[in-house]
Amino acid sequence: MAHGFIRRHYPVAIAFIFGAFVALVASLVWAQRYAVKPKTTYELALEPTELATTLYQGLGVELRPGHTVEVIANGDVIERVATEVKKAKRSIDIVMYIWEPGVASTMVSTALAARARGVACRIVVDAFGSPTFDRILRPELTAAGCEVHVFRPLPGIDPIARNHRKILIFDGQVAIIGGLGVRDDWLGDGVHGYGWRDTGALFTGPAVREAQQAFAENWQEAGGAALPAIDLAPSPATGTVTAAWIASTSSTVVTRAERLTQIVITQAKHRLWITNAYFAPSPAIVDLLQRKAEAGVDVRLLVPGDKSDVPAALRTGRELYPRLRKSGVKIWEYLPVMIHAKTMLADADLTVIGSINLDPLSLNKLDENALLIKDPATAARLEAMFTADTALAKPIIQH
Repeated sequence: MAHGFIRRHYPVAIAFIFGAFVALVASLVWAQRYAVKPKTTYELALEPTELATTLYQGLGVELRPGHTVEVIANGDVIERVATEVKKAKRSIDIVMYIWEPGVASTMVSTALAARARGVACRIVVDAFGSPTFDRILRPELTAAGCEVHVFRPLPGIDPIARNHRKILIFDGQVAIIGGLGVRDDWLGDGVHGYGWRDTGALFTGPAVREAQQAFAENWQEAGGAALPAIDLAPSPATGTVTAAWIASTSSTVVTRAERLTQIVITQAKHRLWITNAYFAPSPAIVDLLQRKAEAGVDVRLLVPGDKSDVPAALRTGRELYPRLRKSGVKIWEYLPVMIHAKTMLADADLTVIGSINLDPLSLNKLDENALLIKDPATAARLEAMFTADTALAKPIIQH
């Protein structure tokens, strides 16, 4: 992570970043252990009732029609970001956890440089997720005409309360979300080479305005001014897909990320297929998964294997395998590369695509986002992707 600093002989920066990294890893390991064996578990008293009512009561969000949703996989997301940047006419708003020098960054930065002079370009990047961004990339983006801010510069009051959201909004009308980062891990096909396997979505419609608000709150905390009213104008209906936007931030009890996850699990009546990059969930989520499987729901879990970039999360997840398998949960570990997707598929038409990992950081400490989608076509797309991924994965068969 600090190789750029090493080459440029910045020993103080190396020491600081390394120290912060060690602290975060230690916190992650502690958090994962605590999450598996806590003193208290917060399970919401939910029933598989009408989805829109449940979402509004539990999350305060509206499930509304009028959207289009396009699922984007792997390296296609960087290409699509560059394309949408080039098409923007009024504004480009980006909040990103990871943005590092490389081919992917050059693709996005070149597109931004071609548009930023005539388009309002606002960028927020997390200080921990992108430790070299402020020194290496921020100056060139600023020179290109973008206004750029670093989110919660280190050291901070709470070093693990980071911004893990990935939101890109164009003209207040088109949004791209998912597990993406602007780094070369998000190039390739998710099978060969070193590119990660990930899933994102491009969407239009009313939920774009809620995504814009999530960007705005991060933008203003990082030092940006209030957005012009035109950039927060209601997004018109553009299609037939029903969807809801969920933004989560830290909580000492139950975050919206945890609430959303529990709601979707509770809604599943026939199947529940989950792909997640870091499986170290809360006890409440583990209990819900077990009960669903024991009740006859087809519960499947796809997680990283030995290519995981966070071994602590892998170890914690593996400790849960015997318990989950005994309940009937089917589990696969993806073999070719790191799988970084965060998706859920329930029954024939309910899906979630976003940035939420099933680990203590996402479920407790990080700013996150997701789009909940009620649409058979999107569900069919995620079903096909899950089936293709498990064909390249190792089934966990022990009981």
